[in-house]
Amino acid sequence: MKLKVYADRMSQPSRAVIIFCKVNGIDFEEIKVELSKRQQLSAEFKEINPMGKVPAIVDGRLKLFESHAILIYLACAFPGVADHWYPADVSRRAKIHSVLDWHHSNLRRGAASFVLNTVLAPALGLSLNPQAAAEAEKLLSTSLSIIESIWLKGNGRFLLGGFQPSIADLSLVCEIMQLELLSEEDRSRVLGPHKKVQQWIQDTRNATRPHFDEAHNILLKVKTKLAVQLSVRANSEMESSIKRALPSKM
Repeated sequence: MKLKVYADRMSQPSRAVIIFCKVNGIDFEEIKVELSKRQQLSAEFKEINPMGKVPAIVDGRLKLFESHAILIYLACAFPGVADHWYPADVSRRAKIHSVLDWHHSNLRRGAASFVLNTVLAPALGLSLNPQAAAEAEKLLSTSLSIIESIWLKGNGRFLLGGFQPSIADLSLVCEIMQLELLSEEDRSRVLGPHKKVQQWIQDTRNATRPHFDEAHNILLKVKTKLAVQLSVRANSEMESSIKRALPSKM
């Protein structure tokens, strides 16, 4: 039975799982779960992931959720996956787990909250929260500095200090790619000071092309759509302001 991957490409970890499968020639069926339509909360999907989140996979009788667990499973269960993704060496595996454990409480929390409260919230029917955005930006900037000072401090191109990516590189870079939704000013302010991070993103992209670019095409489409919505909203607010400023004919 073919592996099933339940995903929404707007989800950073969903993209990581999809890219991993494609790079490693893992045959799978991608089943779209649209977060904007809250399909992840349906009773049918919760039979697969009771947490109501993507990604999730079904492989035979196995139902598995949480992207890091999924990536580890795929690297171990499918033949032909190169060792550098999740090395057989126990010490190198431990280092990968260290990065992944840190990721969820730091980089992911900062990046996801910052993008949500800067540009994405209105598209999800939520209000922007400038205070939450400011707090998230601090955590995000700190996280990027930590990546540079700890995992990218040597001469290697990737987080384990080597010249080939691991599942940790793919997971974290897909997280940072969500910043493509920001305005050029915001993205430059956040990523600009981190030259090593920028090079690492490019190295990970190059190592996983063309699948990396294909999986991230959705971000460009959504960014264009958000820009149109922002322009319409700004024009509407301007028209309302003009009408309020005009003297009443009564």
